[in-house]
Amino acid sequence: MRNFLDRLYKNQSLVYKYFLYFFAVFVIVFFFPRGGKFKYEFQKGKPWQYDNFYAPFDFSINKSEADINSQKEKIKSSRIDYYNFDTEIAKEVDSTIQVGITQVFDITDFSKNQINRFHKVAAEIVEELYTNGIISKVGRPGNKNSLYLIKNNEAKKLKFNAVYKLSDLSQVVEIILAKNRLSEYEPEFQQLFFNAVKPNLSFDEDLSNTELEAEFSKISYTLGNVDEGKLIIAKGEPVDEEDLRVLESLKNEYESKSWGKNNQYYVLFGYTVLVAMVLTMLFLFLKRYRQEVFRDNTKITFIVSNVLLMVIVTTIVVKYNEELVFVVPLCIMPLILKTFFDARLGLFVHVLTVLILGFVVPNSFEYIFLQTLAGIVTILSVSELYKRANLFISVGQITLIYIIGYFAFHMIHEGNMDDIQWMTFGFFLLNGMITLFVQPLIYIYEKIFGLVSDVSLLELSDTNSKLLKELSNRAPGTFHHSLQVANLAEAAANEIGANAMLVRVGALYHDIGKMNNPTFFTENQISNVNPHDDLEPIESSRIIIDHVIQGIEIARKNKLPDRVIDFIRTHHGTSLVYYFYKKQKALGGKVDEAEFRYPGPIPFSKETAILMMSDSVEAASKSLKEPTFLVIDEFVERIINGQIKENQFLNANITFKEIEIIKKILKQKLVNIYHLRVEYPE
Repeated sequence: MRNFLDRLYKNQSLVYKYFLYFFAVFVIVFFFPRGGKFKYEFQKGKPWQYDNFYAPFDFSINKSEADINSQKEKIKSSRIDYYNFDTEIAKEVDSTIQVGITQVFDITDFSKNQINRFHKVAAEIVEELYTNGIISKVGRPGNKNSLYLIKNNEAKKLKFNAVYKLSDLSQVVEIILAKNRLSEYEPEFQQLFFNAVKPNLSFDEDLSNTELEAEFSKISYTLGNVDEGKLIIAKGEPVDEEDLRVLESLKNEYESKSWGKNNQYYVLFGYTVLVAMVLTMLFLFLKRYRQEVFRDNTKITFIVSNVLLMVIVTTIVVKYNEELVFVVPLCIMPLILKTFFDARLGLFVHVLTVLILGFVVPNSFEYIFLQTLAGIVTILSVSELYKRANLFISVGQITLIYIIGYFAFHMIHEGNMDDIQWMTFGFFLLNGMITLFVQPLIYIYEKIFGLVSDVSLLELSDTNSKLLKELSNRAPGTFHHSLQVANLAEAAANEIGANAMLVRVGALYHDIGKMNNPTFFTENQISNVNPHDDLEPIESSRIIIDHVIQGIEIARKNKLPDRVIDFIRTHHGTSLVYYFYKKQKALGGKVDEAEFRYPGPIPFSKETAILMMSDSVEAASKSLKEPTFLVIDEFVERIINGQIKENQFLNANITFKEIEIIKKILKQKLVNIYHLRVEYPE
């Protein structure tokens, strides 16, 4: 058991990769749609590429969603709503009016017969108003001609003009008073009824909706049936509108049947195998061509997380509304991966993700074609993402590819420019707008996964930053040396295709550890007093070596990225502090060489190797008293060949050819620094 745990501990990185692999397969398959996949691909306007196709079983031809929605809208527009008649309101209004008559018409001014007549006419007006009831203005839809009036638990169909609204009140009062020859009292009656009358018809939403759903249930969702064995489409025949409807109906029926209890496990197994194959390709690519990424579990987790994020978001969008599938900004993924890694890895992961999504989206061929093309354009167009103009240009090109591709597919499917879904262009534009948010997403990823983008490197290269300002104040000679090294290293990196921005930033910060003891380094000594004169060589060596350790501590305290700290750790590798080593040997006695060597590690990338060469050459060049072309040439060769001899570049993926190119660049730069001129003959 102990041996097993020991092996598990030693191989924990590999175990984690296996876990991540199986976890990703599980999550992707879990979010896949529950149904089989129809084995034939077809599109409107394209020829049927398979043999003559006969119906494998009986099935119904489904109406399109547009046809069904059209029928529902027609039923909605012609439906008759239900209104409840409130008898209590009618009685309440009648009672209020009768009381009001005695208050408005004083018995001392009118005879008893007149008062009785007023009561009778008022009752007649109330009866007229509330025979069918009064509806409020808000409750009356403008496009309906009829309604059902529910009175005493009976529904009666009426025209809308058979019921009154409040605006009809004054007219009804006027007509009835005129009929009874009481028009001279109209102002009093109008005021009385205006204050007392109120609507008594209320819209019965529940009953109206119940009746509407009952009408919806009568809609037929099919156009007919196709019997088993009937020819659906012949080989080479173009798929027209009618064929498309039949094939779509068969596809839906087939996919629903394939998810039965008996065969759902086979479907799941098939999905799992295909997804596992795609992810296997991803891991094999990383292991074979990106070993640095494969060894780093954080980077692999970052890549797989992006794949899962795109698959999950796209699947959710398709389940909600498949028409919004192109709103998902899939091209954000190659943008991000190119930013943190390289273009080839970004494109490879993008294509694999698109292949996985082919099982999820409708019109998978069209989707895979457009997304693959957009991914290629993304990789080819985006460079120096930290420049805002480049991002806008790239997003514009991606959006243009979507629009042109949609036009082309529409013409293939329809054969004309009719019935273009202009809303789709809005989806493409929305996709582009969301893609612009890649910058804040890059920042979030940097904080979560500890990665470094060119945007962060650009910020770190600002010499007005707090840490570099402190370096320039406390160790101005070291700061100037760092600037010179940055220029040399950046030029060399550009020449061999390394990350020039990363090298420059690493060079600016590689000696920040010298801030703690600036006067112990010759570039910061402004007088002839050398503090090393009062120290033993081994103590001096320890102070010189400690600037690497102290630099790492300062960098971590200031939260510099690990990729920048790597330059601090490796810029001296395991080289020897030769001056103090020789000085100690001159004193006699036994000398332990290990005490005069930097702790390492040695450079493990092109960028860190470039910095080591540039740093050594720039620092040692200060000792050149009379530099000439030949002196500089011999000087650079001696410094770098010495590093090669000490095996300082064994772990760096740099070739001899690239080292020779770097030597050439460093020689040219030193010639420019010392302003050498060709000696003309006298």
